[in-house]
Amino acid sequence: MKQFFCEAMKVAETYDVSTPEDSLVLYSVSFLRTKENRELAFQYVKEHSGFVTIENTLCGSKLVEMFLSDKGNLTDEEIASIWAAASERMIKNAKGKVTAFVKGADPRSVFCRVELVNILENQLIMTINGEDKHLFASKYIKYEK
Repeated sequence: MKQFFCEAMKVAETYDVSTPEDSLVLYSVSFLRTKENRELAFQYVKEHSGFVTIENTLCGSKLVEMFLSDKGNLTDEEIASIWAAASERMIKNAKGKVTAFVKGADPRSVFCRVELVNILENQLIMTINGEDKHLFASKYIKYEK
């Protein structure tokens, strides 16, 4: 188990997470009863050429491949920490507009704890769903501008 976790974390920390400008699509499913946000995000990417989720990056596709073949008896928290590491890197390197499917996002989710916080710190990202990122974020987390 420890070896699988280390291998997956190495992927999250080193594989390419770059996305084209204005193309990033995020979703939140952590702690939610349904995977509706993910389904909507995947459908959006399918219908809108050039848009990508983390699974479309080299890092994300490798992690999906690893988790489909063997979860290594990882806990939900360990799996979340691997995805959080990859997401943080992806957000720090993103540029432009972000599209987010995050209805009902839980404050404990990777979206609220990692992605949104890093979007606010990334000066190259200005909007989420066409709205100023700070205004958008105020609906999900408490912070000071």
